[in-house]
Amino acid sequence: MGVLRFSGADTQTFLQGQVSNDTRALAEGMTLRAAYSSPQGRVIAVLELLPHAGGVLALLPRELAAGTRERLRRFVLRAKVQIEDLSESLPISGVHGETTLASWGLPRPELDGGYRLHGEIGVARVRGDPDRFWVIGETGAVADPAPPATVERDWRLADIRAGIPRVYAETSEAFVAQMLNLDLVEGISFSKGCYTGQEIIARTQHLGRIKRRMFRLRLPVGDWRIGQSLRLADGRSGRITELARSHGDRHGDGDGDGAGDGDGASDGGIEALAVLNLATSETPAANEPPAGNEAESGEVAATVTTAALLTLPYPVAGAAPQG
Repeated sequence: MGVLRFSGADTQTFLQGQVSNDTRALAEGMTLRAAYSSPQGRVIAVLELLPHAGGVLALLPRELAAGTRERLRRFVLRAKVQIEDLSESLPISGVHGETTLASWGLPRPELDGGYRLHGEIGVARVRGDPDRFWVIGETGAVADPAPPATVERDWRLADIRAGIPRVYAETSEAFVAQMLNLDLVEGISFSKGCYTGQEIIARTQHLGRIKRRMFRLRLPVGDWRIGQSLRLADGRSGRITELARSHGDRHGDGDGDGAGDGDGASDGGIEALAVLNLATSETPAANEPPAGNEAESGEVAATVTTAALLTLPYPVAGAAPQG
């Protein structure tokens, strides 16, 4: 993950005008999940905002950090805000379980999305997944003995099972926030004031034009990648937003990105999040936001006859029964 730091007297009001959630919660010691979107309402990055000492931190995939910083800097104008890319200098650790936190001598935030400081170390409880934590700063703890690819795979798999959306370079500006279920994981405030992309996001919500949602899938082992177009056996189509190997796979490829080695031998296959049509066939309304699907990417969708829908920890309106 990369990290941007926002500091200065106008930080909260600046962010309030840029992201989809109400940044006043940061002053109460709570983390926020929010979309930073284009004026056309497409999600550039999903940010995890943390009220760290010295400024608000925004966690996002490292590949998006520099570009997101440059886009946000265009809107600073006369605001008293500094935006720094600390991706190379500020350590970020993902921790599974309260036991590991305790072994590091760190406190556990009690509330979902809570944030606590322990000296210069920040601990954030991942919103919507209470057994995982972000640790911000140099802890001096012993490194995880697992290979880095396995650590990343496990964290991505946990995100998938919690239904937490991410966008990467391949999917940045491909989806409106509701397509990523951000309204279902406390990532959008519909009562705050204006922000970049707000008009499209609000219109999508209030006109009931949400024709695509993010689903959790099990895919057969293969050369899957983030951003790839696919079509299910029931006719629904969409794009992959996240993927990782399930635990128990016998033939991992070791690179941590979830892609298979193509031999089809797997105990669990691939788990993925994908934005799919709610209906097997559709005629988009004239005022419906763009789809971000395979038609836009110019890519022929891969037909998957053995994909299975898996449960998410929250209901998705209009979804077919999941198993």
